[in-house]
Order: sequence, then structure tokens, then C-alpha cells
Amino acid sequence: MELTGKQRKYLRGLGHHLRPIVQIGQDGVSETVVSAISKALEDHELVKVKVGQGAPCDAKTAATTCAELTGAEVCQVIGGTILLYVAHPKEPTISLPK
Repeated sequence: MELTGKQRKYLRGLGHHLRPIVQIGQDGVSETVVSAISKALEDHELVKVKVGQGAPCDAKTAATTCAELTGAEVCQVIGGTILLYVAHPKEPTISLPK
């Protein structure tokens, strides 16, 4: 599902006050990190991920990789923070604008 600009803007507004749930460290985007992000997305739909100083990749590369491996959409990348979204398959709590 490709998000429209209006939907991304809406999700960025919702994600503004969120704290990062998952942190990418010196191991990079490992299987453990992908598993943690997948679980967090399943629970919350909208998740902030922090890319640490010692990470081997930059935030944009990490965002692309995480989105591909989890099936999520990248809403925003600012500095070392990534905002990811995926709708819950059965009970979505976030209602996106058209």
C-alpha cells in the first residue's frame, strides 16, 4: 500500500509525540531488530525507530531496509529517527484520510 502525501502528513502529526520503541545499534538492521520492529508495528501500527551513533548505516538506508523487511511504509526520516507505519490486518486503530 502506497501512502499519499496527505496520509504521510497525518501520520507524521500522530508520530510527533511518540518515543522511539526500537533502537538500531552497532549490529545494524539485524534479524533481532527486524523482529522487534515487526512486533511493535503489530502492536502499535505507527512506530519510531532510533538509529544510534554506532550504527553501520545511515538513517535513510536503515529506513528503506526496515520497511522492505517488515512490509511497512516509511513516513518520515529526520536525523537518526525513522517513523514507520503499517495498518493492523484485522483491527486497525489509525484511520487514514483519503
